[in-house]
Amino acid sequence: MEPRFFNIPVCVGDVTLRVARGHFATRHSHINYFIDVTRQQSCLQEADAVAQQLAQRIQSTMLVDTILCMDGTRVIGTCLARQLAQSGYHSVNAGREIYLLRENVSSDGKLIFRDNARFMLEGKNVLLLLASITTGSTVEKGVRCIQYYGGSVAGVASIYSHLETAAGTPVISLFNTADLPDYASYSPEECPLCRQSMEVDAVVDNYGYSRL
Repeated sequence: MEPRFFNIPVCVGDVTLRVARGHFATRHSHINYFIDVTRQQSCLQEADAVAQQLAQRIQSTMLVDTILCMDGTRVIGTCLARQLAQSGYHSVNAGREIYLLRENVSSDGKLIFRDNARFMLEGKNVLLLLASITTGSTVEKGVRCIQYYGGSVAGVASIYSHLETAAGTPVISLFNTADLPDYASYSPEECPLCRQSMEVDAVVDNYGYSRL
């Protein structure tokens, strides 16, 4: 059955959150909502709306040299870099060169970067940008990668986050559990939906879903 999507009754500026309720399996957990960020990842206007809201939250306090774009957030990252680099009284990044990197995953699931890209991480303040955060495992992978290549984690930002902190770093998000209070994440072994014999509706990740 096709998931039934709806927008939650909360807006952040021009940004809305589209979700579907059900029983979904991710790589690390089972969740009762799938958060669809396809349009924010792919549509320039919606990506720019996300970037504007994130920039307002970080431009006066966070020095950013590089944005590491995970979960297909390269378009959002591009818009965010432009927003941060604009001249403004409160922007600590005005006029700065901000680099963009997208995740490069090896065959064993680790993040790697070629030698020609290392200068964008070594000694740099790196903002980790994700579409959504559930268990924090992707954040931990990104933080380990940044530190391995000699960078410093400037911050973590996402459209939605189930966590206030991840890998020891506060998360800046537009939406959180206050906006979706019955959102739940379970380990596959302890999933109450499985115990109730509810079939999994789809396998999901931050790029989309595949119905079962």
